[in-house]
Amino acid sequence: MSGGIDRLLAIMAKLRSPDGGCPWDVQQTFQTIAPYTIEEAYEVADAIDRGNMADLKDELGDLLLQVVFHARMAEEQTAFAFADVVDAICDKMTRRHPHVFGDAYFADAQAQLADWEARKQLERAANGDADTSALAGIARGLPEWQRAVKLQKKAAKVGFDWPGPAPVLEKLAEEIEEVRVEFDAVAASPGDAAARDRLEDELGDILFVCANLARHAEVDVGTALRRANRKFERRFRAMETLAEATGGLAGKSLQEQDAFWEQAKAMERQG
Repeated sequence: MSGGIDRLLAIMAKLRSPDGGCPWDVQQTFQTIAPYTIEEAYEVADAIDRGNMADLKDELGDLLLQVVFHARMAEEQTAFAFADVVDAICDKMTRRHPHVFGDAYFADAQAQLADWEARKQLERAANGDADTSALAGIARGLPEWQRAVKLQKKAAKVGFDWPGPAPVLEKLAEEIEEVRVEFDAVAASPGDAAARDRLEDELGDILFVCANLARHAEVDVGTALRRANRKFERRFRAMETLAEATGGLAGKSLQEQDAFWEQAKAMERQG
């Protein structure tokens, strides 16, 4: 195990070496690599969704490479090294699981989670974070849909939450009507920057409420959206296949294309 890690660390050190390394790797910074790190995390999630263990193995390796890449750049700046990253997470997991590695006792998972959050807050305070808001500690680098859910969960812990999905659905209907109004305003005055700003604001409200609705349904927003994306792609590709005999989709009316869409849906239902 350690031999494998040592080999990976040596490979990354060689790639980053100004003397004989890879020019692309040498040029990278934390900022330029960060998008790849996010992308690799999503590719791990995709492999899990597809249930493909061979792909999951490869994607976890790619994600591990991202950790090693960042750690190597930090080591070059004498900030920290990969071993420090490992020690930090080991210390954190031991510290945050006193019921496993110590003598603490929790009656249930909910009590343990409350202790986990309390320990995180103490850690932030110890690191000089003076933010005492119930919303403190939510990373700004998260995808916004994920950050929306986390904001909602944090607010819910102090009682600021809808009692169930019904009022959230009512709120969604209200927000949709407000978006209709702003679409009409933009259509009436396309050059009105204020109108477009209001439209963006109202669309954001709809997305925020949808994230809240998914939270009440205990459905992961990212998983649900990936499922919708896969469904759309599957049906659209089926449409393309159906339309090949008549010259393809391009150039056909929306009504004709919609007929192919309905055919694709029917084929799915038939199995």
